[in-house]
Amino acid sequence: MQCVAATSALRAPVARAAAPRGGLRLPARPQVALRSSALAGLRLEQHGVAAKAQRRAAVVVAAAEGETQQLDPLESAVSKVVGAKAAPAVVTLSFIAFWYALNIAFNLQNKVIFNYFPYPWFVSTVHVVVGAAYCIVAYVLGAKKASFERPITKDELTAIAGPATMHAIGHVAANLSFAAVAISLTHTVKTLEPAFNVVLSQLILGQPTPLPVILSLVPIMLGVAAASAAELSFNWMGFLTAMASNLTFGFRAVWSKKAMNTIKNLGSTGIYAYTTLISKGVWEAIKQQVAEKGATQFYGALLSVGLLYHLYNQFAFNTLARVSPVSHGVCNVVKRVAIIATSVLFFGNKLTTQTQIGTAVALIGTWLYTEASKKKPAPKAA
Repeated sequence: MQCVAATSALRAPVARAAAPRGGLRLPARPQVALRSSALAGLRLEQHGVAAKAQRRAAVVVAAAEGETQQLDPLESAVSKVVGAKAAPAVVTLSFIAFWYALNIAFNLQNKVIFNYFPYPWFVSTVHVVVGAAYCIVAYVLGAKKASFERPITKDELTAIAGPATMHAIGHVAANLSFAAVAISLTHTVKTLEPAFNVVLSQLILGQPTPLPVILSLVPIMLGVAAASAAELSFNWMGFLTAMASNLTFGFRAVWSKKAMNTIKNLGSTGIYAYTTLISKGVWEAIKQQVAEKGATQFYGALLSVGLLYHLYNQFAFNTLARVSPVSHGVCNVVKRVAIIATSVLFFGNKLTTQTQIGTAVALIGTWLYTEASKKKPAPKAA
């Protein structure tokens, strides 16, 4: 302001001297200077706004690029069809779909195997040995990503040994339960798996489960239990081995998840391949006379049931790599609804009112769990 006042004082006499001659009054130049300053300031402000907009755009682009970089190769391929935002969910749901379909096929073929072998632990051995053989053959033929992926260190072997042991014991326990009581009781007891996973996730992984998520598990477990409880026969052998299967599979889930977070450059497929290889040596194969069914039928059944068992568990591990152990337990429980549906479709089992109500409750519970999980913060990798 002082500069403007000084300039006006110097130019005032010129204006007064010129006035008598032409009667004209020249506009004061200080006003022009003020207008020029205002225009310059406006331009500077516009440049500042544009610069800020450019910076915001750069941040948005960088964030988008960051999201794209976080996609794994499979998600990146899928994103070309469904978009980057939907790709992770589509891949996860695809793994669950393959898991369920292979598990249903396994259950159908497994009924044939139980007709060949009276001892359920021998059936468990067949499952795991065929799976291990499949991994070895695939690795030798060069399909490393579909089997062991790479050699592992001694420390990595130790990390996988725990889940492998739980895998073997839990699998044998489940088959013992199936042989001891009606299959429906085993399925009913095994609906408690998510509860075990909640406790073990807290104790081993340090991942608490929010109360709304825990409460949403109740209708899932009760609904599937009601749908599974068609004909119940009880004995302690069947009940305790089913509970043992819950516990060991809970340990398998959380220890496997921990291994996935700590072992670098080894995916869930490789971890399960080593899990299968290690677990086949946990117990000795039982010698059993096999009824003559014909070589093609007999060995074909053995091969197919072993491959189906291995592949459905592989996709279960692929799913576990993308979700929490609790969500994995929920998927395993809801899977029993699909198994019930196939029993109606393939074996003509009656769909009772109890089963229908239980299934509806379970599906409502699954929706509640999904909604509650959206509000749950993502767990940090170990």
